[in-house]
Amino acid sequence: MSDINWLEVLDWNNEELEDLRFVGYSYLKQGKYDIALTFFEALAVLNPGEPYDLQTLGALHLQQNNNLMALNYIERALKLDPNHLPTRLNRAKALYALGYKKQAEKEAQSLTECPDKEIADQASALLLAYA
Repeated sequence: MSDINWLEVLDWNNEELEDLRFVGYSYLKQGKYDIALTFFEALAVLNPGEPYDLQTLGALHLQQNNNLMALNYIERALKLDPNHLPTRLNRAKALYALGYKKQAEKEAQSLTECPDKEIADQASALLLAYA
């Protein structure tokens, strides 16, 4: 990780970061994942302590079957925000895709009991799909 404070070098603040995030998310919503990746990779460099950008990078890489890269970003995001349920679900998906079945089952099983019904249902579906 670079010791350069790019926000300071560029004389940027949260407004410019939010603009980048908005454009990246717009491309994500359009299904233009390659373009969205570029924006979120830049955000991860500019503001490395922001879990949302890392979560989104993980999800984008997962969408493109770059499962090891996805897991890397997901793990980094979970270090900053360990209770973010969608990221934990993506962690289970990445682990299954990489063949780490026991770890994936453990994560998915714990999510089946979470209060968010949508996450719990998706975790149950994962368990059934990989049973």
